[in-house]
Amino acid sequence: MSNQYKIEMRGVTKIFGPSPEMVLQKLQAGGSKDQLQADTGHVIGLNNVDLKVAPGKLHVVMGLSGSGKSTLIRHVNRLIDPTAGEIFVDGQNVLDMSLEELRTFRRTKIAMVFQKFGLLPHRSVIDNVAYGLEIRGVEKKERLEIAAQWVSTVGLDGYEKSRPHQLSGGQQQRVGLARALAMDVDILLMDEAFSALDPLIRSGMQDELLALQKELNKTILFITHDFDEALKIGDQVTVLQDGAVVQSGRPEEVVLNPANAHVQEFVQDVNRARAIHVHTIMEQGVFTDCEASVSESARCEDVLPLFAEYDWVGVTNAKDEIVGKVTAKQVIKALARHSGVTG
Repeated sequence: MSNQYKIEMRGVTKIFGPSPEMVLQKLQAGGSKDQLQADTGHVIGLNNVDLKVAPGKLHVVMGLSGSGKSTLIRHVNRLIDPTAGEIFVDGQNVLDMSLEELRTFRRTKIAMVFQKFGLLPHRSVIDNVAYGLEIRGVEKKERLEIAAQWVSTVGLDGYEKSRPHQLSGGQQQRVGLARALAMDVDILLMDEAFSALDPLIRSGMQDELLALQKELNKTILFITHDFDEALKIGDQVTVLQDGAVVQSGRPEEVVLNPANAHVQEFVQDVNRARAIHVHTIMEQGVFTDCEASVSESARCEDVLPLFAEYDWVGVTNAKDEIVGKVTAKQVIKALARHSGVTG
């Protein structure tokens, strides 16, 4: 097993009920989720899921309520064991781990950020952030120093002594994020982490996460039911329906080429300016006299405001070298083409 992927699921199926093995045979023989539930009373949580998460990427899994998103993410750290399939993290089969190995794995390799924040109400902000380090056995002085750094990083200076009930929802979510980051693990699991927040606060947390990710380069598996959120933050997007993967790819691929009617419903009202990256429409080449530029990863919505001042905008690679340019006409043409407008 190579370490090409940080997380890899192979044929993962989860059936909830007293006789999952019996129902698994019927599922593999072609039985449908709804029919099997009606006939047997068992619930198909996941159905033959393959998932590959590359190192340093923010991979979003999305779908409607009941599609299996939260079930999927809980398999990665074995809060749930599958009925069938294999799960690898850094090339190691998580299902082969002993209880002691699993405890070490959860303490040192992986951290989770929950939708409901998961804060301890009787602990202060700084003690909540330090909690994972305390469980790991880090000395008090060291863990409080580390926690203080992350409290500051997520913008909560001055709230160190506050209790969770004294904070807004957005502030509580920042504490949850800081607690996960303080563990200094390679992998973050984020289960509907921003779903409980008001829209403005949610957008701010998405920006915060993207800024931190640019600096920290973590591997993040992020669960959401919001396609706009998936487009904004995801390097890769996987769509679940009835516990099965129906499409997986870059955000613009999913938006511009939906795999079925279910995905089409998700994307029909999507802001395509957020979906299309400039590198997919730019004119390639080295251009001099560049007065403004954006990175290859920028989206059309990022570059549009610049056309109020500039006729064209340069596109830079990871080394900050100009590798192309994009004009307002190119952007408008791309958005019109993918919205079905012709002319």
